[in-house]
Amino acid sequence: MGFCFWVCFISLLNFYSLSFVSSQADASAEGTVFIDGKAPIGRIDDDFICATLDWWPPEKCDYGTCSWGLAGLLNLDLNKNLFLNAVKAFSPLKIRLGGTLQDKVIYDTDDNQLPCTSFVKNTSEMFGFTQGCLPMNRWDDLNSFFQKAGAKVIFGLNALAGRTIASDGSAVGAWNYTNAESFMQYTVDKNYTIHGWELGNELCGSGVGTQVSADQYAADTAALQSIVQKIYQNVDLKPLIITPGGFYDSDWFTEYIDKTNKSLDVVTHHIYNLGPGVDDHLVGKILDPSVLEGVSGTFSGLHNIIKNSTTSAAAWVGEAGGAYNSGHNLVTNAFVFSFWYLDQLGMASKYDTKTYCRQSLVGGNYGLLNTTNFEPNPDYYSALLWHRLMGRNVLSTSFTGTDKIRSYTHCAKQSKGITLLLINLNNSTTVQAKLAFNSTMSLRHKHRSQISHHKHRIHKTTIIKLPQGIDGKIRREEYHLTAKDGNLQSQSMLLNGNILSVNSSGIIPHLEPLHVKSAKPIMVAPLSIVFTHMPDVTVPACKVQP
Repeated sequence: MGFCFWVCFISLLNFYSLSFVSSQADASAEGTVFIDGKAPIGRIDDDFICATLDWWPPEKCDYGTCSWGLAGLLNLDLNKNLFLNAVKAFSPLKIRLGGTLQDKVIYDTDDNQLPCTSFVKNTSEMFGFTQGCLPMNRWDDLNSFFQKAGAKVIFGLNALAGRTIASDGSAVGAWNYTNAESFMQYTVDKNYTIHGWELGNELCGSGVGTQVSADQYAADTAALQSIVQKIYQNVDLKPLIITPGGFYDSDWFTEYIDKTNKSLDVVTHHIYNLGPGVDDHLVGKILDPSVLEGVSGTFSGLHNIIKNSTTSAAAWVGEAGGAYNSGHNLVTNAFVFSFWYLDQLGMASKYDTKTYCRQSLVGGNYGLLNTTNFEPNPDYYSALLWHRLMGRNVLSTSFTGTDKIRSYTHCAKQSKGITLLLINLNNSTTVQAKLAFNSTMSLRHKHRSQISHHKHRIHKTTIIKLPQGIDGKIRREEYHLTAKDGNLQSQSMLLNGNILSVNSSGIIPHLEPLHVKSAKPIMVAPLSIVFTHMPDVTVPACKVQP
């Protein structure tokens, strides 16, 4: 008799389990992942994956290294076929335009009376650079690229315009939106579609460089909403109002959200939980589950503020590079960073974060693409797999037995079933996984004739028995990600043992899965990542429409 699948019912917890079978000889792990399939615990945007483009000029240097090259918005080469293909592969990719220097950018519209010059390095200036300017012909070129690539654009506006810096370092006065309003009007007149307008960068809480009070920021947000409503009154597709684009501060965010409950669509925060890019211990931090888990308080804190307020605003991560000051070469742009990145995507989703913007798409040492030749770094492929496999509904998933396994489950994207993400932080232990659920579920299969369709429905039974021969027909799809030559700091990633690389025409490679009999356990090698799509397994949570 064929047994495709088994389930252990744990009455105390009212859960079935995903059990990891171990043996001393195989150095396998013991433990259990519990998956609750009754109802989703969170929902993400269909276009959850987002990446940033920044303003930094080539002179931006950190710790003696200048890693931005020609990746800034004013000088990025928009004619590279590989760059276009990399963005188009997501269909769509959200792209957030912003960063530190956005609050020093003027827009060269008709109202601008100042010279339109690029940023110049000046250590006596806030953020280390003089004011810069966005020429409208460059804005035209950028929008031409975004339209061809099918990107959804979020533009970060200069929120320091009109303010003065007080002796205590705070920014005082109301936001002067004259230049921004003119820029938005130009954008609408040109029929450029903007998904959202974001106000300010890292000015909330204690701020970076300077800060704006929550009360003033709320008034400025209302002003932004007012001018957007005026400019877009005859436009069907209205952009989102997004703020404040800074680091989470419980008191500041609580006051701010309370005062913007009718003017705000998205509240954004930034994640750099690994510390400075110069840190030589970044690899150890990335592989430390307590470090990964440590940022959960930020996600849960903001989630609770929103849940307990009257706002309808959603939470986004507006910028996340892990290690600040441009990251660390051969760490934040290497295979090892996918452990941090995918864990961040999974954790953010659990707390109902709708969109997650990676710093950066290109630029610094944390780009999804190489700064000079636009070749995808490993995290690009991790992002693309997530985008294609992980659906909107998030399932509760927890692991016991070893803290070296990180696990996340979503309903599958644009297909039936579920997708499980397993991250093995252990450098010597292989994990064997078997699948089960806590609640009523269905297993879809076909008889050998491929004509008669049957469902086996389970109501908290201990064992699922399938007819003989069925186990050979049910398949799942697996995507195993490993580092080339086992080197965690490699910038090459293997998918199911095959290196991922673009061809000479700049075509992004197909991401082909292994097709595995569902009767077999999921094997998660040491220091590897596995996406497992199981189209023949459905749970009630996946029938809930977002």
